[in-house]
Amino acid sequence: QVQLVESGGGLVQAGGSLRLSCAASGRTFTNYGLAWFRQPPGKERERVAGINKSGGSTDYSGSVKGRFSISRDNAKNTMYLQMNSLEPEDTAVYYCAARADGLWFGAQGDYDYWGKGTQVTVSS
Repeated sequence: QVQLVESGGGLVQAGGSLRLSCAASGRTFTNYGLAWFRQPPGKERERVAGINKSGGSTDYSGSVKGRFSISRDNAKNTMYLQMNSLEPEDTAVYYCAARADGLWFGAQGDYDYWGKGTQVTVSS
């Protein structure tokens, strides 16, 4: 299995930027399709972005497209989420997730491994 640890969250003003990291350990990182999810306070967890095993294909939810960028560095066993033009509505706990079957899309139930999350708070 793979262990995932998120970092890089914090408090930022609206319009600012943050870069989240997801460091993986365990089995071969390149076997896994990856994604970022988030859970705003009082709401359900939602998928934000996904990336395939090589990093060559990505997708985004409509609410973050054009502002967020997902990437991965397979040599460093790390995935990133660059978040620009942050809005108060982006406030949430952000989670990274991995699929053991190597696919990179799908709902949260399709992902096998999860990090514990990192808090992002955007003030207005």
